[in-house]
Amino acid sequence: MRIFISTGEVSGDLQGSLLVAALRRQSRAGDLAVEIVALGGEKMAAAGAILLGNTSEIGSFGLLESLPFVLPTLRLQRRAIAYLKENLPDLVVLIDYMGPNLAIGSYIRRHFPQVPIVYYIAPQVWASSVNLGKTSRIASVSDKLLTIFPEETRYFQNKGVNAIWVGHPLLDRKETFPTKEAARAQLKIEDEAIAIAIIPASRHQELKYLLPVMFQAAREIQTRLPKVHFWIPLSLKIYQKKIEQEIQRYGLRATVVSDQQQQVLAAADVAITKCGTVNLELALLNVPQVVVYRLNSFTYWVARKILKISFPFASPVNLMVMKQIVPEFIQQQATAENIIRTVMEFVLVPERRLKLQVDYQKMQQCMGDVGVCDRAAKEILKMLPNSKF
Repeated sequence: MRIFISTGEVSGDLQGSLLVAALRRQSRAGDLAVEIVALGGEKMAAAGAILLGNTSEIGSFGLLESLPFVLPTLRLQRRAIAYLKENLPDLVVLIDYMGPNLAIGSYIRRHFPQVPIVYYIAPQVWASSVNLGKTSRIASVSDKLLTIFPEETRYFQNKGVNAIWVGHPLLDRKETFPTKEAARAQLKIEDEAIAIAIIPASRHQELKYLLPVMFQAAREIQTRLPKVHFWIPLSLKIYQKKIEQEIQRYGLRATVVSDQQQQVLAAADVAITKCGTVNLELALLNVPQVVVYRLNSFTYWVARKILKISFPFASPVNLMVMKQIVPEFIQQQATAENIIRTVMEFVLVPERRLKLQVDYQKMQQCMGDVGVCDRAAKEILKMLPNSKF
C-alpha cells in the first residue's frame, strides 16, 4: 500500500516524522506492507519516508512574506502531482500547511475521487474570527479530520465534519527529552548559571522581524543578570551564520547549537521564543516562556483592518485551553521592554514561576494521553482499501 503525506515547514516536518514512525510501527504490527512517499523534510526522511521534495525551508506566514516562496512551492506541487499521476497512492494524508495542501487535496479530489484523504492537524482557521471559506474547503477535501486541540474538534464537528480527536502528538515526544539535570550536564552548564533559551525562527521572515527585538532584550538582560548565558538552538542550519553575526553585533554571551534542541529546551530556566510548536514543548518541560511574534507591518494592517482577521491567542499553549497561560506579545506589543520585564519576573519572582507551572499542568490535561501518534496512525490505516484496522 502506498501512502502519500504532504506537509511543510519545520514544525510540519517534526509532526510528519512522528506520524511516519507510528505508521510504520502500526503497519508492521498489522502485517501490512506500506510505502510512504512525502513532501516534507529531513526528519521525515530519517523516519522512513521517501521524499519527493523538501518543504521545510520554504515556509512563510503572511502576504508579502509568502511571495518569495510561491514559485518554489508551485514547482514542488507540480513534481508531486506528476509523481502521483504515475504512482497513484492508496491514501493521502495532509498535515497543516493550508494553502499548498488545500491545492493538492482539491486536485486529488477532482481527478482521483476514489483515493481517501485524511487531514491531520488542521490549519487553525477554527481559532480565527474570519476563515474566508477555508473551513468548507478543508471539509470538501477531507474524508476524515484528525484533530489535536479540544476546541478544534468541537468547531469542526459542529460544522458537520468527520472530526476525531486524537490528542496532541508532542505528548509522545515528551518522553524523549532529557531531564533538566542531564541536559545541563550535556551542555556543560554550571549549577549557578542562568540559562535562557532564545528560539527566534523556523521561517526566514522570523529572523528579520524577531531576531532584533529578542537580541535587544537579551543585551539588557545580561547587564542585569551577570550569570546569564543565552542558548540558541538552530531549527535550520542555514540560519547559523546570520545568528552568529548578530550575536557578535549585540555583544551577547550566547552559544548557537545544532542538533541539540531538546537539550537546550530541557536545560533552560526561561525561554524567549517565537510563537509555534516549540511553545508546547517548553510547557511540557515546565520552562517559563515569553512568546513574541511580528509580521511585516503591511501584512498585519491588511489582516486586521481590511480582512478583519483576529485570533483569541497566538501561542498554541493558550489555544489549548483558550485562555492566557503564557505571556504573548504580538506586533506593536513585541518590544524589548516587555520581554525584559517578563523575563526578570520569571527569574526573580518564585510565585510567578509556580503559578505558570500549575497552569502548565492544567494545559497538559487537555492534550490527551500518551500514544497520540499511534492512535492517529490507526485511524489513518483504517482508511486504506480492505483495511483490517
